[in-house]
Amino acid sequence: MAARDYILGRIRWSLGRSSFEREEESLLNARMSEPKANLIPKRAQLDHKAQVSLFVKMAKEVNATVSRLKSVDNIPRAVAKYLKDHELENTVRLAEHEALQGLDWSKLDASFGVSYGDDLSSVVMAYAGAAETGSLALLSGAQNPTTLNFLPDNHIVVIRAEDIVGDYETVYARLRRESKEKDFMPRTLTWVSGPSRTADIEQTLLLGAHGPRNLHILVVDEDHGEEG
Repeated sequence: MAARDYILGRIRWSLGRSSFEREEESLLNARMSEPKANLIPKRAQLDHKAQVSLFVKMAKEVNATVSRLKSVDNIPRAVAKYLKDHELENTVRLAEHEALQGLDWSKLDASFGVSYGDDLSSVVMAYAGAAETGSLALLSGAQNPTTLNFLPDNHIVVIRAEDIVGDYETVYARLRRESKEKDFMPRTLTWVSGPSRTADIEQTLLLGAHGPRNLHILVVDEDHGEEG
């Protein structure tokens, strides 16, 4: 018996239920196979160009910084510029994503792999972005270690403009579709909206309380010029 089946069986036993009723099981299967979308904010129902602009605007409102690039080849230069502008070391830990591995990182002290807590800056690839809140969807896996999203102080995230959509539900629908095609679901999907923050103590906003102090987003759009 799989651990999952054992745990669910114990839960059913504690509730005094030996198994699902046929009608309940049918309803659950239908919900899983054809999930219904939640409410979708009207502000994100725009054409794609406007969605990208909204994403940038909303990301900046939650204390992220954003640069737009016209080519993936410009990513290392943009990372180097960010580190220099903020007087940071030029050492950076990179996710082992194919889009990053093929670039020229020779101007930086760059290495690939997971972080063990001693990296100040990291670069990862986003799976998608939701314009409604300027949030990034990050998937766990060998190509994007989750440690790079939480341990370094400076979190640099690359996202292709084509992966920016209006709302969360569109991202979930894409993930379900692709996971079904590949017969594989990532262990973790992390939503990131700006740097880590808390206002638990005297309602004073503190950045970097539970993760990165800074979030810099590089939006790669072949049809858009570069800007800081």
